[in-house]
Amino acid sequence: MKNCIYVLIALIGLIACKSDPNKKSSEEAQTVPIDEQTLRKIDVHAHYRHARGYLPTLFNNWNMKAVLVDVAREDSTGVVRSWTPYLDLAQAQPDLFYLCSSLIGVGIDDPDFARKNIERLSQEIDAGAKMVKVWKNFGMVTKDASGNFIQIDDTRLQPIWDFLKDKGIPVMAHIAEPLQAWRPLDPTSPHYGYYKNNPQYHAYKIPEIPSYETIIAARDRWIENNPDLEILCAHIGSMSHDVDLVAERLDKFPNMQVELAARFGDLAKQDSEKVRRFFEKYQDRILFGSDYGNSEPADEMTPKELENEQKDLNASYERLWKYLSSSDSLELRGQQTVGLELPMDVLQKVYFQNTANFLSLQ
Repeated sequence: MKNCIYVLIALIGLIACKSDPNKKSSEEAQTVPIDEQTLRKIDVHAHYRHARGYLPTLFNNWNMKAVLVDVAREDSTGVVRSWTPYLDLAQAQPDLFYLCSSLIGVGIDDPDFARKNIERLSQEIDAGAKMVKVWKNFGMVTKDASGNFIQIDDTRLQPIWDFLKDKGIPVMAHIAEPLQAWRPLDPTSPHYGYYKNNPQYHAYKIPEIPSYETIIAARDRWIENNPDLEILCAHIGSMSHDVDLVAERLDKFPNMQVELAARFGDLAKQDSEKVRRFFEKYQDRILFGSDYGNSEPADEMTPKELENEQKDLNASYERLWKYLSSSDSLELRGQQTVGLELPMDVLQKVYFQNTANFLSLQ
């Protein structure tokens, strides 16, 4: 089935031929590549920690910019972040990158916890951060002094949400994991490889981690308690296995949006027509994200490794475009599916306009 974009091109070409016999035929006009290179895009969830010589050309070819999303983690040395390299990269290439700061609950028992984090976030917002990310540390990893897992609706965090509301800064929330994290490893799951290689997040084998339902309920209470805070639920709100669950929340919480990063495999497991209807109904509240990035400095890689990395990255963006824009058969995270063939106006919102609106970009 021809993509609707090409059908439109054909109609334009046919009209042109009637007015000028020297113009290309409609059959020839169908080959004009109005595709991924002409639609503006923002990848709202990216992790390009290190500069790459090929990235400006690749992003320009895709007509795309990206948000560098910081993640705050705790290890034996303390809190580890990517903010500094992201800031350096965004300042060096402001035409390609936007910034997202982060928040973690480490030290929440300190009476000055909120004040200290507000001061830091204020500085990073002044430096260009358009958004603040909270991660699955909330609910699954970080504990307070009493040994309780810190949930995202903890009242000790409220001064920070109030500050972000006043500043007009939205929050990206990666709260919980896919439901598969609380289930036995399933080789047919799109998350099999991740939990096999990252057992620390395979909650099924870590009984002390609160249940999926407990963490999602805390997330929902947090959204409900902060109706004036704009919230982007990362990874389709950790409900990517069932778009009906996502729809329920979008209907209930007008301040909630979702982004798609690293959950295309879950969409591919569901009926394509059902998923397509979901996109069309919530076309103003779905944002494109990939979770793509890099972790090694270029000078520690061989030219061949960099070449392969570039090819793989381009192919990955191409695969996601194919899923969203065409009706072709394809495989995503081991799942066989057919593309959604979304209309051009929906693609334009998902790939660009919704993120531009959400982050108040010019």
